Amino acid sequence: MTSISPRQAWKAIVDRVRPLASVRIPLLEAFGACLGRDVRADRDIPPTDRSAMDGFALRSGDIDAPATSLRLVGESTAGGKTRPNVSPGVCVRILTGAVVPRGADTVVKVEETTEADGYVTFRTKAARGANIRRRGEVAAKGKVVLTRGTVLDPAQVGLCASVGKAMVYVHRRPSVAVLCTGKELKGLTDKVRPYQLRNSNGPSLLAALMDAERIKAKQQIIPDDPRILAARLTAAVNTHDVVILTGGVSVGKYDFVPGAVEQIGGTIRFHGVKMKPGGPQLYATLGGNRHIFGLPGNPLSALNGLHEFALPAIRRLSGLPVDACRPILHLPLDTAVRAKGSRWEYVLARLVDSPSGSRLRPLRSTGSGDLVAAAQADGVILVPRRAAEVPAGQIVEFRPWRTLL
Repeated sequence: MTSISPRQAWKAIVDRVRPLASVRIPLLEAFGACLGRDVRADRDIPPTDRSAMDGFALRSGDIDAPATSLRLVGESTAGGKTRPNVSPGVCVRILTGAVVPRGADTVVKVEETTEADGYVTFRTKAARGANIRRRGEVAAKGKVVLTRGTVLDPAQVGLCASVGKAMVYVHRRPSVAVLCTGKELKGLTDKVRPYQLRNSNGPSLLAALMDAERIKAKQQIIPDDPRILAARLTAAVNTHDVVILTGGVSVGKYDFVPGAVEQIGGTIRFHGVKMKPGGPQLYATLGGNRHIFGLPGNPLSALNGLHEFALPAIRRLSGLPVDACRPILHLPLDTAVRAKGSRWEYVLARLVDSPSGSRLRPLRSTGSGDLVAAAQADGVILVPRRAAEVPAGQIVEFRPWRTLL
């Protein structure tokens, strides 16, 4: 097993992962998906000159001095089809979002006026164009307002609705299967003996997929039997875009995953990454834009491989631009980090507040099976190879492992 750097591993993935085809679906079903086509404005935004607030529309030249009074001749409401014209010496009541009447060139806020007996007195001068949102000032008809690859979060969904996109083209979300290998693994409701383990990797990875990408994956436990593993793996790759395996990827007697991948026709692109935890990472491809990730069985190693390689690949399949697939924050350390330096180390850390802003506090861990420490972490600090110590206060790279509020 020849190890490569994390950077080389990611490049091997990027070179082979292609966004899935676009599908046309209802807008309200597209939340969280990536646009497969640009979205353009179907008309000017706003489509007419509109008032930015409640007040009175008038000719700015009619109140060139404070305490000027104008006759009130009607009103313009949001959504109203009719409105009086503004001529010299008159004004029109106008509501926020209403069309500016013909002849008016300014809107004075209602708070700066007094109304009585059909007249409005203005306590301030009026500046031409004040409080008016001009037609097309946000976007002209035909302008691209959302580009391909944009994630449809709430604001983006609202923008699509505002330009009449009841249906949108988005990249199909990949289907994912999680296969947890090991004869020692038992299900959550099974009786466990001292020499057995509850399957924590499956639920953990499924939760991460749902949190990060809103993907509902399926999981199953597979015993250490090469024939069963090959059969289950074949079924999974024939029905899913991505298959994630945990366990069985090292070089031990019962590590059958590499052989099973090759047996079903997969091409192993790398097997082993110079990283800690999670060195025995495996990535393989099959025809038809299908991908296999083999993660170590230890919980932290599996989570590290998922966030470092598998999840970014899934984001790319979903249509996200390459540069956005592996989010990194740059923040100062709260306390120093020591490392052995032979591999790139990923140190569990928690975000903490300080008078100068957010900082990263490294967490103590007993090893790659320490889920108690992982449950306290917000993600991992990336410590470069050959870095014996990173001092407190230094800016470091941080890979979030969960959605940060």
